[in-house]
Amino acid sequence: MRRLLLCCLLGLAVPAHAVLPLPVSQALQQAGLADDDVAVYAQRLDLPLPVIAHRADAALNPASTMKLLTTYAALDMLGPAYRWRTEIYRDGPLVDGVLQGNLILRGEGDPALMAEDFWRLLGRLRQLGVRDITGDLIIDNSYFAPQAQDAAAFDGDGYRAYNVTASALVINLQASSLRLAVSADSPARVEVSAEPALPGVVVQNRLQVTRDSCGDWRSRLQYKVQPKVEPQAANDPVRGVSITLSGTFSADCGEKYLELSVLDGPQYTYQLFQSLWQSLGGSLHGEVRLQALPPQAVKLTDQLSPLPLADVLRRLNKYSNNLMARQLLLTVAAQQGNLPATEEAGANAVRQWLVKKGYRFPELMIENGAGLSRVERISPRHLGNILADAYAGPWMPELMSSLPVLGVDGTLLKRMQGQPVQGRAHLKTGSLNGVSTLAGYVLDQHGQPWLLVFMANHPRAAATRSAQDALINWIYRHDE
Repeated sequence: MRRLLLCCLLGLAVPAHAVLPLPVSQALQQAGLADDDVAVYAQRLDLPLPVIAHRADAALNPASTMKLLTTYAALDMLGPAYRWRTEIYRDGPLVDGVLQGNLILRGEGDPALMAEDFWRLLGRLRQLGVRDITGDLIIDNSYFAPQAQDAAAFDGDGYRAYNVTASALVINLQASSLRLAVSADSPARVEVSAEPALPGVVVQNRLQVTRDSCGDWRSRLQYKVQPKVEPQAANDPVRGVSITLSGTFSADCGEKYLELSVLDGPQYTYQLFQSLWQSLGGSLHGEVRLQALPPQAVKLTDQLSPLPLADVLRRLNKYSNNLMARQLLLTVAAQQGNLPATEEAGANAVRQWLVKKGYRFPELMIENGAGLSRVERISPRHLGNILADAYAGPWMPELMSSLPVLGVDGTLLKRMQGQPVQGRAHLKTGSLNGVSTLAGYVLDQHGQPWLLVFMANHPRAAATRSAQDALINWIYRHDE
C-alpha cells in the first residue's frame, strides 16, 4: 500500500510531457518546422514541476519577453508606488518676471513624462512669476550615463520610435506621432498631421489613396527624413527636419499613427518647451545645451510623475515599449546608488536581486532590459521560474494586470478573438528578425492557472505563431 501511495505521489510530480503536445507538433510541421526548432516550458501553478519542459534549458534570445524580468525586478526593488521626479532650476536672478540667466531642467528618468505633464510643470513655473528667460535652456541628463549606442545600430532604422535610446530627461517618449487618415472632404487625399506640432518638423505628404483592404498598411508606405532645406538664420537654435511620406494608404484603414523619432533629445525638448512656454505667455531667448546642474543653481519647482510605477508598467508591457524598459533598468541602477546609472549597473542589480531570491541563472545576459538586442539571453525554464515567483509574490496583481490580455487589448488585441480562451490569458509577446516568443499566464477551462514560455530562435521563427496558439489552446483545454 505504501509503495502504491508513493508511486501515485511521484506520478503527480513527474512531467506529463517531456515532448511537445501533439497539436503543437502538428502546427510546427505544417509550418515546415521541427519540434527542436522551438523551446517550451509550461507549468500548472499548483504543481511543483513543469508539465512541459522541451529544450527548457537552452539559452535563447527572449526578445521582448525579457521585459517580464525587468518589470518584475523593478516592482520588487522599487515598489509599485514608486514615482520619478523632474526638477527645474535657475542660475540667475529673477526680477519682475525676467529670469536673467539660464533655466535648467533636471531629469531622473521618468519614462512616462508626456507633453501634458510637461505643460503642467511649466504652468507652475509661470505661477511662480517666471515669464521671460534671457539665457539658455539647459538640460541636465547626468542622472543617467550618456548612451553611446547609435539609434540606428540595431536594425538600421534609427528614426523609428522603438529605437530611441534612454536619457534622464525624455518627454513624449521623444516621438513625433504622424496621424494618417483619408480626408472626409476629399476622399482622394490622405490627411497627415504631426503630434505634437513642433516648429522644426515639417511633413511632405505624397501618399496616394487606395481602396484595398488595410492589411499591413505600414509596409505600403515609405518615409524619408532630411534636414530642412529652406534657409535658416545663423542664430536660429531650432534644428529642423523634413519627413517625406510616399507610397499608398488605404481608405479602409481609418485612422492610423506612424511613430517616429526624428529629433535628438535636446532639440525635441527645446522645441516642445518653446511651443508650450509661448502658449503660456512666456519667452526664451537662448538656445539649448546639455550641462550638469551648476553649483549656484536655485531650485524653482519640481514634479513627481503623475503615474506610479504600477501604472507605467501597464503602458510598458501592454504595448511593449522599449524606451520605457530601458529607462526602468537605468532607474533600478540609480536607485541602487549607481550614479550616473548605466545599463551594466542595472543588469548587475537585477542579477544581485535574483541571487537574493535564491536564483542563479548562469546563461542570463541583459543588455538593455527591453529585449531589443541580439545578445540578451535567458532559458525558458528560468523565465518560467521568474513567472512562478511573481505569481506567488505580493506584486502578482500589478505584474499580471500590466500584461496584454489575449484577444482584448495591447499587442494581443486581435489574437485568438472569438475563441473560448479569449480573455483567459495574460501574455507578453516578443518579436525580432529570427525570434518569436510568448510568455505569461493562462487560466485553463477548470480555472487552474498555468505559466507558459515559448521561444523560437530560427530564421523562420515568425511561422511559429500557429504553434503558439495551439499551445495556448492545449493548456486551456487540458484535463485535470
